[in-house]
Amino acid sequence: MSELIEGLPDAIAIRCIARVPFYLHPKLELVSCSWRAAIRSPELFKARQEVGSAEDLLCVCAFDPENLWQLYDPLRDLWITLPVLPSKIRHLSHFGVVSTAGKLYVLGGGSDAVDPLTGDQDGSFATDEVWSYDPVLRQWTPRASMVVPRAMFACCVLKGKILVAGGFTSCRKSISQAEMYDPEKDVWIPIPDLHRSHNSACSGLVIGGKVHILHKGLSTVQVLDNAGSGWMVEDYGWLQGPMAVVHGALYVMSHGLICKQEGKRRKVVVSASEFGEGLDLQ
Repeated sequence: MSELIEGLPDAIAIRCIARVPFYLHPKLELVSCSWRAAIRSPELFKARQEVGSAEDLLCVCAFDPENLWQLYDPLRDLWITLPVLPSKIRHLSHFGVVSTAGKLYVLGGGSDAVDPLTGDQDGSFATDEVWSYDPVLRQWTPRASMVVPRAMFACCVLKGKILVAGGFTSCRKSISQAEMYDPEKDVWIPIPDLHRSHNSACSGLVIGGKVHILHKGLSTVQVLDNAGSGWMVEDYGWLQGPMAVVHGALYVMSHGLICKQEGKRRKVVVSASEFGEGLDLQ
């Protein structure tokens, strides 16, 4: 490979290129074949981490056109369109999605497609398929399938491994099975089942190094401290609503309020209306 930047060692050139925003990478590839190879190399990804230029992007899946993913850059207020997810499931929905080791993972889910003539839904309610998207190579890759097909399930990352639990499998049957995926080995292993299943969708959060599984409509939370041990059931009395963990703290939006949950205690941070006014939303 010829010098990336004349007069500079490639190791230094890579660190210079690493400071260029992600959305410009396709244009950088047009400079030369050596630049294209550098842009798609793991060395550049590592250099971006080292120089502090890695970016936090929001991943969004569109309903129409189906299975189209986009990345949103909040610092520059722009959208980056990814290649279409090559799943055979039409209008994939109720899936799990996480990011780990620099890749986006889309797991399970089912079809939300409806026949425009008959009104019938596609028969694929739950799938076991798993896809990863590599932003360096800009391509989707099928990964090892889950042990159990599932939709509307809990999905989160614990110590670099992907954990899924609960949800519904084929025939809309609620399940308690849980399993863990190792991205490096591309293998799934069963872990202890949830203490109980429930006929509702569930979500997963990692707080304080522990996995927390919440079912819609239940105040109880199932907690896993170690993948080799069983689940504990706690009743924290958490609010119901959209949730997010930010810097290790749990925030919930409920009844127009954004609250910070600290164990069984909660603190109102701001009302949703005040938050919108602060952003000057129209």
